[in-house]
Amino acid sequence: MANNSSSVVGQPFRTINEEVILVQVLIAVFLFINIVLLTTFFMKEVFYTTMRYIFFATTLMSDCLILVLTDVMLLQVFFNFKIPMGLCCILVILSILYTLVTPFTLTAMSLERYVAICMPLRHAELCSPRSTLNCILIIHGLSSLPSIITFAIVFASAPLSFYQQNAICTLNIFIFHRWQNELLAVINEFYFINMCITVIYCYVQIMKVAKTASGEDKKSVWKGIKTVVLHAFQLLLCLIQLWCPFIENAVFKINKKVFVIIRYFNYIVFYLASRCLSPLVYGLRDESFYLALKHYALLGFRGKRCFH
Repeated sequence: MANNSSSVVGQPFRTINEEVILVQVLIAVFLFINIVLLTTFFMKEVFYTTMRYIFFATTLMSDCLILVLTDVMLLQVFFNFKIPMGLCCILVILSILYTLVTPFTLTAMSLERYVAICMPLRHAELCSPRSTLNCILIIHGLSSLPSIITFAIVFASAPLSFYQQNAICTLNIFIFHRWQNELLAVINEFYFINMCITVIYCYVQIMKVAKTASGEDKKSVWKGIKTVVLHAFQLLLCLIQLWCPFIENAVFKINKKVFVIIRYFNYIVFYLASRCLSPLVYGLRDESFYLALKHYALLGFRGKRCFH
């Protein structure tokens, strides 16, 4: 949404108040659910000292940030509200960064499941809290590369007066050369191809273990397979997000009314819906987390922290 907005195309949004209100309701619901899950995460020590739960919390925080950022940018386009360029730079940098943090973290979560199932004796060593922190730093470092490249080009190309103006904040105002979009697309596609290869590799290796496992081990392995499949589906939705601006731009040149419909659909399905899958994967499917969530939700998070 943020990648394909402008003051010109923002005008049609003035006529679809019901759709904008629906977006606000959906975002409010998703944020509420994520905040409840994050609160549960911090209520038990086992959660914030275990790699898979820390990664889960990272995706929740990333999703919260990207929902807030895209919503702010949507509303200021809808109301034709201009903001200082410095603030716009921060919004765009964060939106680019956290668009990638979630898929990178999902890939790391698939790798964690691979280590847990295929290399159980080394799981404690490879998935320690220290390793988790290092992984999160690497994820943020890789995710920041597109924004670093984008704004390095901006700082080299934009005159001083550019930073002194107020503007409707979108990524498009920072694109000074046609090849910038192509460069960003190449980087993102490279990232996602490698993510997909990693997830497929984890799936194949876990499937091999599933064929030889038995009893409780087999049940645990198949649960891990289902988790990896859900991560793969989330990655697919994230990958489609990268294609959305190209599709929308092509449609905009043909029919502006159809463009508004497609753009709204893309935002609901590939931005909002994809961000509600993390609660499904771990918030509801993980038995330990679900029991803790149920316990604290019933007590209104006022119960004692002695729940086990």
